[in-house]
Amino acid sequence: MQGLFITGTNTGVGKTSVGANIARQLADRNITVIPRKPIESGCIKENGELIPQDALVLHRAAQYVGDLSEVCPFRFEPPVSPLRAAHLANKILTTEQLAAICFSGSEKGFLLVEGAGGFYSPLAENGLNADLAVALQLPVLLVINNQLGALSQALLHAEAIQMRGLQLAAIILNTIANNETAMIDNYMNNAADLREYLHCPLYTIAYSAEGEAKLPAEFIDSLTVSASTKTPAREIR
Repeated sequence: MQGLFITGTNTGVGKTSVGANIARQLADRNITVIPRKPIESGCIKENGELIPQDALVLHRAAQYVGDLSEVCPFRFEPPVSPLRAAHLANKILTTEQLAAICFSGSEKGFLLVEGAGGFYSPLAENGLNADLAVALQLPVLLVINNQLGALSQALLHAEAIQMRGLQLAAIILNTIANNETAMIDNYMNNAADLREYLHCPLYTIAYSAEGEAKLPAEFIDSLTVSASTKTPAREIR
């Protein structure tokens, strides 16, 4: 099974914009994308229905023909962790339930799963995002806010991912705040510094006022290689 699990060092690091760009580029290559964000909190109520904003972005970017309910069946209104939101709604969810949602229909294309919050954020009654990633056994894409302090976050998360026995597909350094641009241009180069410690593909995304993450075609190329011929992740300079 081909696919990718998108996680981050925290909430608000740009996982959805990165995922949407991946979905869009794959769809443009006539690759069927199966987007999944099985649980989402902070949903907006419209006409009595909770709309999961992140899942909706992925649904549209992937040009997915299935219903939004297939992408994200578990939706909660409070803007708190999914596990806390589920508790507030007296709902008990398990890692196994979330994994089953992700697997359903995944044989039809490229499974693109976005977690909620950071890699170690609580997600279900019996597991973290990390546990869902292990259940799915997909390569992991780590999204990090490209700012001061990113090095420690990157190294901690890379170690956590590898300790779980998962493949770290790549690290995306996503520049979220415009006020970080001057620091990056004049002093900081997190990608170069991380290459001293990690040997996986690293990509830096420049700040965009529209919040759109644009990944290079070479990374999308690497995702379309069949699992049987895929080589171990290498450093991209």
